[in-house]
Order: sequence, then C-alpha cells, then structure tokens
Amino acid sequence: MTIDYTEKIPNNVDLASDKRLQRALEAWQPRYLEWWHEMGPTDFEPNDIYLRTAVSVERDGWAHFDYVKMMDYRWGIFLEPAEKDRIVGFGDNYGSPAWQEVPGEMRNDLQRLIVTQADTEPASVEQQRLLGHTAPSLYDMRNLFQVNVEEGRHLWAMVYLLQRYFGKAGRDEADELLERRSGNPDRPRILTTFNEPIKTWLDFFLFTMFTDRDGKFQLLALAESGFDPLARSCRFMLTEEAHHMFVGQTGVGRVVQRTCEVMKEFPDHDPREHGAIDLPTLQRFINFWVSSCNDLYGAEVSSNAANFFAAGLKGRAFEDKYEDHVALGQEFEVEKFDQGRMVKEAVPLRNAMNEVLRSEYNADNQKGIDYWNKIIKRHGLDFELRLPNERFNRKIGIYAGQRFDPSGNPLDEAAWNAGVNQWLPSDADQDFVQSLMVPSLEPGKFAAWIAPPAKGINNQGLDFEYVRL
Repeated sequence: MTIDYTEKIPNNVDLASDKRLQRALEAWQPRYLEWWHEMGPTDFEPNDIYLRTAVSVERDGWAHFDYVKMMDYRWGIFLEPAEKDRIVGFGDNYGSPAWQEVPGEMRNDLQRLIVTQADTEPASVEQQRLLGHTAPSLYDMRNLFQVNVEEGRHLWAMVYLLQRYFGKAGRDEADELLERRSGNPDRPRILTTFNEPIKTWLDFFLFTMFTDRDGKFQLLALAESGFDPLARSCRFMLTEEAHHMFVGQTGVGRVVQRTCEVMKEFPDHDPREHGAIDLPTLQRFINFWVSSCNDLYGAEVSSNAANFFAAGLKGRAFEDKYEDHVALGQEFEVEKFDQGRMVKEAVPLRNAMNEVLRSEYNADNQKGIDYWNKIIKRHGLDFELRLPNERFNRKIGIYAGQRFDPSGNPLDEAAWNAGVNQWLPSDADQDFVQSLMVPSLEPGKFAAWIAPPAKGINNQGLDFEYVRL
C-alpha cells in the first residue's frame, strides 16, 4: 500500500473521506510543529539530514532515503493493511470479531492505554533535544535525528486514534500531549523513565537499547489488541522501532569495542586515562537504565493488567505462541521478600500479565548483553557485563522501597549505602562521561571513545555526509 505524499497529512486511512477528522488533524498540525520547533532537536532545523521516510506499509521496500530538513519531514498516519475476518485473540472475548469502533464499556481503559503509549513518543524527543551538539560523528547525529522524527510519527499515529475514536475527550488528550514536558516539575511526562535527563550519548545508546526495547514489548502487547485500529497502528510502529534498538545495541557495542582496543593497547592503564569508558562504569549505567525500564511494566501483581487482558485490550507479546488464550485457572509464580527471606507466591496468571511481559523483555535484553560480551571475549579480556536482577533499584511494584544488589540479594540500608556507588553511576561517573562528549563532525571521523560502525546507512560509506552542516 503506497503512501501518497502529495496530501497535507500523508496517510493510508482514507483521511480525505472524513472531513471533520481531517480538519481536526489539520488544526492540530500547527501546534505539533510549534512543539517540534520548541522542543525538538535544537539548532538543526536548517540542515539537510539523510533520513528514511516511509513510502509504503509493505514489509519489503517500504522506505525511501533522501536529504530532508526535519521541519519538512512528512509525518503521517500509517496502519498495516486490515486482516480479513480478524478476531479478538485473547481474554473473555476470545474468538469474537475484532472491534472497528470502541466498545462503550471499554472506552476509558482503552483511552488510558493509548494516552500512556502516546506520551512516551514526544517525551523521548524532548529528552534528546540537546544531543546533536555533542554527536560523536555525522553517522550518529543522523541516527539520532532519524529516531527523533520517527518518534514524532508515532505520536501522530496515536493522536489519529484519539481524535478519530474518542471525540472531544480524545481531542483534549491530543492537546495535552503537546503541553506536558519531560522533566518539568509541574507538568511532567506520565512515566518516570521519560522524565530522566539524557545528557550524554552513552545514555542515549542505553535509552534506545533498553527503553525502546520496552517500547517494542508494549507495542507487541498492544498489537494483539481486539481494537483493530490500535493493533494495526502498533504493528507498523514496530517496523520503525527496530531501527531504534539497532542504534542502541550497536552504539553500545561500538563503545565496548573501543574500550577493548584501549585495554589491549594499554593493559596496565585505566581506560579512562586514554579517553575510553571503562567497563565497570558502563555496567553501572546499564544497571540504571535497565532498572528504570523494569518499572515501566508496572506492578508484578496488577488488577489493571488482568482487566486489560480479560477485555481483549492488551495481550501478551507473541500471543500466538500460547496454547491457552483465555488464561483462566492458571497461575504464575512471583517472588516476594517477606520477613527477611524471598518466598514464592502463586498468583492468577491474568494478574501477572505485567510480569509475563517484563520477563519476555529481560530475556530479549539478555541477547543484547550477550552480543556485547562476545566483543569483550573476542579481545581476550576477563570481564563480563551482566543484566541486573529485576528486583534491583525498583521504584514501582512489590520491590519498591526495598534494597537489593544487582544479583537480587536483599540488603539492609547500610549495605546499600556502602555499595550503591559500585552499582549505579556516581556524580564522578556522570562528570567523566560528560567530559568525553566533544563533537566530531567531519565526515568519516569518530570521537575517540567510540569505534566506527561496521557499515554505513543504506549502503553509504562511513565518510558519507549524513548531515549537511
């Protein structure tokens, strides 16, 4: 399905046939552009960026590469083609026809799910808005801006759903999405992770590795939704999300590669002495971002998660792999810390759907950790990066307010205070990494703390002018 870019709002939802909706979205568009001008990447509006733009919703050959100014990027509304006779794939409504309109009794819950997902998209753009000034290469700067414009398009996808299916309440929510600000004490973004500052490129790579991977699993769960327009929106968003995780996983891999090269060349020196990020520091940053992202799934035992699943609104990632799509009469074991020891408690499976999704997420995270460890092993170095336990440094759920080390062992407050600077980035770690953030903006050149990638974008060379400065 080819997308018509002659339209004011490119789309494949036949927007022209719904004049009221078209007018509403066209009225929202100037406010969106004003938000982008204020909160998008600073000082790079005049520059031509070698960006990828969706031109179809087919799995193969769906994107076009060319120089585009970010303010001229054609954000649009793209849903995967409808599946004929699609049914609700899970929950109490399993087997009934998928909904093309919002069931009245599910309106509030569905709106809440869409708004929460939508709020993450502009938040990440706001978090990353200053990073262009310290880009380690034009290749990396281009990837940053690609992520930014696609997060903007994901916002459009969710705003379309709000305005098309939720009336005045949806239009009000669409406006609110442009009024909240990441990190603002008075009007913060909904989820804590999306209020965390991203001051360095190490944070950016870990954010796209772990936070965008959370986005992948949330979208996978929503892509199962019995509300068909939401499911179709999320499936196409997953196509773009894959690149964001690639940026994160390979970005950290290049940091590891460069550090290993320095360690081999100067075996008796601290890598920091030669402008590289030492592996223990990298581990502390990993611990921070993974623990923050684990909170994004909510409580381990959740009546909301049970209700969303029962209603057919939000399923499990890859629901087809399960034999039982109703999930009644089954249990899931959750570990709790009770009276000084860890105990296992069986809870109804539906109430543990957050934990089911979080477990899938961390299994996928481990693959990224394994990828980085292979780089270390190839250099013959005795160090292993680790994924922190799900109990570590949690602010939400049954482990919130309790102390555990990165292996998940319970601690008292004194032991936590004694070890916290070994497990999470200290002010000194933050200052050191920040000191490395010196831009490298000549085509083909890369900052000293990161290795070049294996290949360029869209078969271009590493010395290609990915951003015209």
